[in-house]
Amino acid sequence: MLFPNRTKYKKQFKRILKGKTIRGSKIIYGKYALKALKEKRITSKQIEATRRAIVRKMRRLGYLWIRIFPDTPVSSKPNENRMGKGKGAISFWVSKVKKGQILFEISGISFENAKKVFQAGANKLPLPTKFIYK
Repeated sequence: MLFPNRTKYKKQFKRILKGKTIRGSKIIYGKYALKALKEKRITSKQIEATRRAIVRKMRRLGYLWIRIFPDTPVSSKPNENRMGKGKGAISFWVSKVKKGQILFEISGISFENAKKVFQAGANKLPLPTKFIYK
C-alpha cells in the first residue's frame, strides 16, 4: 500500500472537496487515461486494487502511470469511547481527488485493449470515471 515516508504533521483536518481540478487534468505520460467525474477520497487500498486489476488485464504489456498519491491521513477513535482525550490514531491514508483529475495513464497497448483494461480498473474505484485518449 502507498503512504508517505514522513510528513510535517501527523494529523490533518478534513477540508471540503469542491470544484474542478486545474492541474492534473491533461494526459502527460501515456496515450490513454482514466479521468474522475466526481470529487471523492480514494484510499491507498483502492488505488492498489485498481493498479493490480489494470496490470493483470494488460498482461504486463505497455506502461502504467499512477497520477494520484495518498498523502492525507485519516484518523479514527475506537468505538464506545468517551468524548475528549484528543484526536484518534491514523487509520488509513487517502488521496483527495477532484472532478476532472487524471487517475491512471497507460501506453503501449491498442485502443480496444485500453478500454477493457480501464473498465476493469474503474470497477475497483468508488467514483464514476471516464476513458479518454490523446
